[in-house]
Amino acid sequence: MSINEKTTTLTPAEAVARCQIIFAHAWMVRTFVKHSEVVEDFPELMQIVRTVFDSSRALEPKVAEPTAYLAMLRKKIGKLKAAAVQFGVDAPLASDHTNFRQAVISMDGCVVELQAILDSFPPPSIPSMPANFHTKANSVILSDADAPPPAE
Repeated sequence: MSINEKTTTLTPAEAVARCQIIFAHAWMVRTFVKHSEVVEDFPELMQIVRTVFDSSRALEPKVAEPTAYLAMLRKKIGKLKAAAVQFGVDAPLASDHTNFRQAVISMDGCVVELQAILDSFPPPSIPSMPANFHTKANSVILSDADAPPPAE
C-alpha cells in the first residue's frame, strides 16, 4: 500500500494525528542535530533545527482544529522541504556517520509523508470576488452603481 493510498482514507482529525507522529520523528532529528558536537563546526546544520522547531510550534496550537492545522501545514511545508533538501546537502559534508545519514533519510521521509497527507486534502478554493469589486492603486473601490441605496 502506498502512502497516498493510506492517507486518502484519513479523516482530517486522523490526518492531524498522523502528522503529529511524523513531526515527532522530525523533532528527534532536530534534537539529534541540535545536541551533536558536529554542529559547532557546521552551524549550517542548525537550519533544519530551526525549521522543525518553527513548524512544530506553529502547528501545536491548532491540533484540535484539523482544518486550521492542515492550512498551517500547507504554509509551512515549503520551508520544511527546502530545509530538508539543504540538510541532505550539508549533513554528509559535516559527517559520514550513520547517524547523520539516517537523519537525512528520516527528514526526507517526514517531508514525503506530510506532503502525501496534504495532497489527500486539497486546499479550499478561493472565493470569487463580487462583480462590483475593483482595485485601484492598492485600494478597494465598490462601484456606486452597484451600491445599495442608503438606509433611511
